[in-house]
Amino acid sequence: MDEPQPAPTPSPRELAQRILAGERAALARGITLVESRRPDHRDQALALLQELLPHGGKAIRIGITGVPGVGKSTMIDALGSHLTGQGHQVAVLAVDPSSTRTGGSILGDKTRMARLAVDPHAFIRPSPSSGTLGGVAAKTRETMLLCEAAGFDVILVETVGVGQSETAVAELTDLFLVLMLPNAGDELQGIKKGIIELADIVAVNKADGDGASAARAAAAQYQAALHILASASPVWQTPVVTLSGLTGAGLDALWARIEDHRSRHEARGLITEKRRRQDVKWMWAMVQERMQARLRHDPQLKQLAPALEAEVASGRLPATVAADRIARALGL
Repeated sequence: MDEPQPAPTPSPRELAQRILAGERAALARGITLVESRRPDHRDQALALLQELLPHGGKAIRIGITGVPGVGKSTMIDALGSHLTGQGHQVAVLAVDPSSTRTGGSILGDKTRMARLAVDPHAFIRPSPSSGTLGGVAAKTRETMLLCEAAGFDVILVETVGVGQSETAVAELTDLFLVLMLPNAGDELQGIKKGIIELADIVAVNKADGDGASAARAAAAQYQAALHILASASPVWQTPVVTLSGLTGAGLDALWARIEDHRSRHEARGLITEKRRRQDVKWMWAMVQERMQARLRHDPQLKQLAPALEAEVASGRLPATVAADRIARALGL
């Protein structure tokens, strides 16, 4: 009996049509394609993105970050389920820290978003950060485009945690949501000014049970701190809300703030303006990625690099001189 033959690999155009038709398997396959580092896959991914580009850009893009233990995944599970109940199609791009051995995801977000994982109107894509700065997957932007083409109108990007990810998230999304814990106190004193400056909404999570009064007190402290800072937007002053990812309390108020932010900025053309700036940064990020790929694969450099590394490590050659020789080898 003949063994069944594997299905032929679809062309980028065929894959694009299947993604536009809302096929989840095709979407997952497309994301895997754009995440691949293989040169032949890169060419196919570029063709796929070109096919889907006219169909993207229609979703609300929300970046979500917060200190470890703040309950990001629980809140996203609750918010996503709340939104699908209202008729939205929700994609969650959850960026996991990468294993230093395999490069794969460590946490596995689907196990931490039980309701969304089985929701037919939701799509969760855990992606390894692959060591990229800020804990944002190297291909998160392309993945957003594919999800929008597949019909998802709300995209939630969850990052590894507060650190250098704030700027990276702000350069990917329309709105940046920072989750905080109820016990403001020392945390408020030690909070980075940069996080607050980037936040479009601050939400104090775990506002339930005994934590409800502490959450309200923390929210008042955060709001007072925000009044000191000048708003980056001419039409928006960062609000502070309280919510509970566990019970769902406060999610209606949070979503109302998100919609208000979007309507105000869309009315002034600020969302389009922000996305155009993001596209320019995306262009340079892609150039940098190509340069790094060439560094990894250039045959001449592969022969040259070990000797230069040994000389620098032994102190016989300054790092600046070695860097100059590598640049010259690349024709820079």
